[in-house]
Amino acid sequence: MILLTHGYFLEEDEKEQLIMKPYVPLGILYLSAYLETKAIKHEVFDSTFSTSEKFKTNLLEKKPKILALYTNLMTKISVIRIIHFVKQHAELQDCRIILGGPEIRFNAENYLKQGVDMLVIGEGEETFYELCEAYLKNAELPKTISGTAYLEQGVLILNPERDLIKDINTLPMPAREKINLRLYGDAWKKHHGYSMYSVSTMRGCPYTCKWCSRAVYGGTYRRRSAKLVVDELEFIKNTYSPDRIWFVDDVFTINHKWLKEFRDEVLKRKVMIPYEIITRADRMNEEVIGMLKESGCFRVWIGAESGSQKIIEAMNRRVEVGMVREMIIKTKQAGMEAGTFIMLGYPGETKEDIRETIQHLKISDPSFYTITVAYPITGTPLHEEVKEQMHAGKSWEQSTDRENNFDRQHSKQFYTQALDWVYNEVHFSKTTSLLKKCKFKLRSLKAQTKMLLAG
Repeated sequence: MILLTHGYFLEEDEKEQLIMKPYVPLGILYLSAYLETKAIKHEVFDSTFSTSEKFKTNLLEKKPKILALYTNLMTKISVIRIIHFVKQHAELQDCRIILGGPEIRFNAENYLKQGVDMLVIGEGEETFYELCEAYLKNAELPKTISGTAYLEQGVLILNPERDLIKDINTLPMPAREKINLRLYGDAWKKHHGYSMYSVSTMRGCPYTCKWCSRAVYGGTYRRRSAKLVVDELEFIKNTYSPDRIWFVDDVFTINHKWLKEFRDEVLKRKVMIPYEIITRADRMNEEVIGMLKESGCFRVWIGAESGSQKIIEAMNRRVEVGMVREMIIKTKQAGMEAGTFIMLGYPGETKEDIRETIQHLKISDPSFYTITVAYPITGTPLHEEVKEQMHAGKSWEQSTDRENNFDRQHSKQFYTQALDWVYNEVHFSKTTSLLKKCKFKLRSLKAQTKMLLAG
């Protein structure tokens, strides 16, 4: 038996329990759907709403011949625990562990040394199918399949890279029927008042932001036809009655011709479901905003990362901060919500750059914004730039890249206080209550004092 899972347990993620916005594991569901077209029997264990103990019981009962684990930053620690569990139980000695996902490419040797039998590097469908087919015939994992890696007497062996699937329109829809999808909708409904399901229309991103990982698809861009995307929306609408859709694409409005086809298809077939996207300001204009609105978009997340043009250029974002502000404002004027992302602590950022970010948020006045402190993901240009200045922390198997720290312009405590400074200054500008203004300004001054002391 072949078992697919992703190793993410919501009950083990305290932060996500507070947020409660679980997303369907589309990666393994695409893999499952592809195996179905090849008549490869398998099962999917959706760990999100389960527990690690139930999963271990499932492993011991089913004794899968192949255990395929999707691995990313969120699941790394859990996946390593699962690997160790399998290797420590004699009942599972015949189980072969195969890993895939964005964590794999630049950590190949480390994962294999944990006891993994083989890695699928890059796009997974064709590679994993070939592995399964060969193993089911010969009871051995083949060692010559493109896109795989393994250890041979302790030495890392990397097979040639597999070509990406040229036409992703040939891929089936994710096999959502393999899991209890309604658990996701119910969780959203309970905590936010509406159900939300995720959809992917594209693979890859051609942009070059230095902090962003391109470990799976590289710098490519491939997209499913507008008709097939609307087919999927229609299926989800008829089967699950969603309140909203979340498009997981990196840059939803990258291709304006495609967007027009999508808008026209949605309107022609009357498959209108309110949806939310991420995009870039330089791939927006008034016509694009209009098409988004007409096709059901209610919220647009527009990447900014900083209000300082100097820092945006250091990130290789290739966008003007003034354009970001303009598109946020125009999106809101069109009657949609506009969110944005902010990143503090990027190499070279000073207090003045953070001040420019605060001003940027005050002027653009997004409906929502999130703030993170920059961390270098292994394999990214940012990681290469700062790896000599990185601080040693926990061992590799006990930590994730989110914990990576390096010598910045200021201390880690400085940026912790900077988050409070940004938050309180922005809220100071938004509120009309004199009492609240005083409260936010006092908190802002307190944060700035602590920043000065933190150095």
